[in-house]
Amino acid sequence: MHRPTPHPLALLILASLTQAPAQAALFEVDPGPYLPATGGFAAWYQDTHGRVLDLCLSKAVSSRVAGAPGAPSYMCVLNPAPGVFDDTQPISFPTNYPDETFWFTADAAIVDAARGIDLSYGTAIEAAFAAEDVVDGDQVSFARVRIRVDVPTAGTYIVTHPYGVEVFDVPAGGTRAINMTRDIGIGSPQTYTGALKGDVGPFLRGVGGPYTETNPQSGASERYIGDPNLNEAVTGSPFNTNFVRIEGPNGLDLRTTLFSVSGKLSEVVRPTPVIAQRSTFSRHSENGDLRAQQDVFVQAPPPPGTAALISQTPNLNLTEANSTGAWYGQSALNPTLPLTLQVTADNQLAIPSSTPTTLSLPLTDLVVIQRAEYSLNAGELTLVASTSDETSPPSLTATTGNGALIGTLSGTGAVKTLTAGQTPLPPATVTVTSAYGGSDSEEVVLVP
Repeated sequence: MHRPTPHPLALLILASLTQAPAQAALFEVDPGPYLPATGGFAAWYQDTHGRVLDLCLSKAVSSRVAGAPGAPSYMCVLNPAPGVFDDTQPISFPTNYPDETFWFTADAAIVDAARGIDLSYGTAIEAAFAAEDVVDGDQVSFARVRIRVDVPTAGTYIVTHPYGVEVFDVPAGGTRAINMTRDIGIGSPQTYTGALKGDVGPFLRGVGGPYTETNPQSGASERYIGDPNLNEAVTGSPFNTNFVRIEGPNGLDLRTTLFSVSGKLSEVVRPTPVIAQRSTFSRHSENGDLRAQQDVFVQAPPPPGTAALISQTPNLNLTEANSTGAWYGQSALNPTLPLTLQVTADNQLAIPSSTPTTLSLPLTDLVVIQRAEYSLNAGELTLVASTSDETSPPSLTATTGNGALIGTLSGTGAVKTLTAGQTPLPPATVTVTSAYGGSDSEEVVLVP
């Protein structure tokens, strides 16, 4: 299930529509140095909910699910490979080391023989080797989403999962008629930041966890976000879709909420992750009265981990509604510019070792480009843009995508315009920036 795909799959049907992550999936990765104890891989990844997972190499076994002869119920995914890795012997890089290991895995399945559906879903943050052989200097990591489905008939199928929505146009039913593997992050060997840009994250967690087991080699107590030997409900989806669902022809609608999850919680102490998304204000007059509003959006660990996010200037409480980590706060105070908000997040309720993080967020107006059009015949660029400050509209300046000045938009109100000659070639994109710090970028529409 978890193996890199070096060549395109012959039966791969690419998703025609993908729901992109609402926020960064993962937050940070071990910067190194990368040691033989972890096979030359990064020791850990941290997600946007603050959890840090080690590369899972422990031979601790589940106390909930018994193993079978020759197949221990490991808490880590440690797949034996003849001639490469013997799990009955000590792990030693590179002489006895798995050709694939994991920081995180989550798998689910839907089988309905009567409807002709056999679906397997797998997602992981995986460590592997570019040429599949265990060779130092060949280490890579990636974020994987894999969906394989036997379907009975042709048609459009929609698969909703914890990290997005995929739409498949299937020309004919059959075994693995849907066969998608999306690996993001494979780059230069021993460069592990690519997986941060993948779809996978925050880490799904079993609702029965965290689970504590004992490492048989060291005797140390270890904690895990799930037990890969059992199926259970999970939490952690950035879209609050903690399930796999398939919809299709003839009213097909099946789902599962059960996953097998692996991931070893790290002892590494990390700051609470916070990602600034937006901090803007608006002003307008209503019946002669000034109406102001400040809006702050950040991504941070959800409750009960982060008990509260507080913006100290002004005193602004942020709230989170659906356990995805999307926080929002609003104030009716009229800001005196320039103003920088101080937002603090503390995740110690969920992760006692976590340390608080404070971000400085400049408060800006919200700029929106309403029209960016280039006339090929006239050689002219027309821009229309607005600012959210209707009572004291700032100047708006336009530049090309490479930063070249186009000019200043004109107008006395919040909506301003600019018509400028641009030859011999039109700009691909334009950016409009406000004197109050707001900006917007758009692709230029070409017309005759």
